[in-house]
Amino acid sequence: MYIGNHLSSSKGFEHMGKEALKLGANTFAFFTRNPRGGAAKKISAQDVEKLKAIMTENNFGRLVAHAPYTMNVCAEKESVRDFSRSMLADDLQRMEYLPRNYYNFHPGSHVGQGVEKAVEMIADALNNAITPECQTTVLLETMAGKGSEVGRSFEELKAILDRVELSEKVGVCFDTCHVWDAGYDIVHDLDGVLKCFDEVIGLDKLYAVHFNDSMNDCGSHKDRHQKIGEGKIGADALLAVAYHPLLAGRPFILETPNDDEGYAREIAMVRNFGQ
Repeated sequence: MYIGNHLSSSKGFEHMGKEALKLGANTFAFFTRNPRGGAAKKISAQDVEKLKAIMTENNFGRLVAHAPYTMNVCAEKESVRDFSRSMLADDLQRMEYLPRNYYNFHPGSHVGQGVEKAVEMIADALNNAITPECQTTVLLETMAGKGSEVGRSFEELKAILDRVELSEKVGVCFDTCHVWDAGYDIVHDLDGVLKCFDEVIGLDKLYAVHFNDSMNDCGSHKDRHQKIGEGKIGADALLAVAYHPLLAGRPFILETPNDDEGYAREIAMVRNFGQ
């Protein structure tokens, strides 16, 4: 299986590849720029080629880049919305250095405008940023439903996906903490949740998994991640997700509150379960 965690991109792509190997990972996630926003670091083509060599030699799965948390293409303020749209377009151009990988983002918060209007804004931003030449698949993340977040249900995500013109270039990142906090019971009815996803969106659109436990009860709409096995979802239920045949081949990305030692331990635990 392909499993890894979020790594800091501050020291470059080759460094991230080497760090992933140290942790026992064969994929990883990274922020395209500071997670709180700001200018993106200049990319070195030579550095990228060194990462590609590491990935090829060690049978890595696809990487899952993450947009900064400040990006909100359905923001109420026009200035924030415009800045977010330019950030999205710039990130997708930069992702061409690492073709055929994933770019994940939080759909955004409508801040009182309503879901329907936000859906139109998000789809419009994607239609303007994604070109026919784009080699990156853009992923909408399932959200916990905190505040005015868009993407708290499979139906909301489908409403966005249905409006994207280049539909083959978009999909979903399934976050275990978020779907649990949104009210999807992956502990007692994982098959039912996956069936629901398939009926609403289609499992062929589920490209990656954010693999997290949760501090909260199902349906809390709070979004607080926990280490694997130390939260309300629990290790048994999460391992059932990791080895569910319908999710085989997807990259699993840990976003648990851990240090390197903790990530290495979680990666080993998931791998050992499958042996």
